Amino acid sequence: MYYKFSGFTQKLTGSAPAAAYSPQGLRPGVPAESPTLVFATPTKVVSEAGSTVEYLGANRVPELQRLFQAPDGIPIHLKRGVPDRLLYRTTMALTVGGALYCLVALYFAAQPNNK
Repeated sequence: MYYKFSGFTQKLTGSAPAAAYSPQGLRPGVPAESPTLVFATPTKVVSEAGSTVEYLGANRVPELQRLFQAPDGIPIHLKRGVPDRLLYRTTMALTVGGALYCLVALYFAAQPNNK
């Protein structure tokens, strides 16, 4: 027996072999058409753009390399001062709080129902 998907009932139904081998939505013999362009802006090839590169701001990489590679004994995730310390401590507090909440939830889930 052959089956095909019924778009009306959303279930598999019995069918003839010819209907089972040409499912809905597939139309043999229809040529594929290219999709229409959504954005018709011209594109630049890398060789046409030239060798100039436009930056939006100043290059801060050397300054940050000096800051992060300084041998001052401070961990890398705390090198930028107060914002890093605040972010680190907030993350640690949320982590410890979440772990405690998880343990409390497990404790309550392990208690039997009193009915």
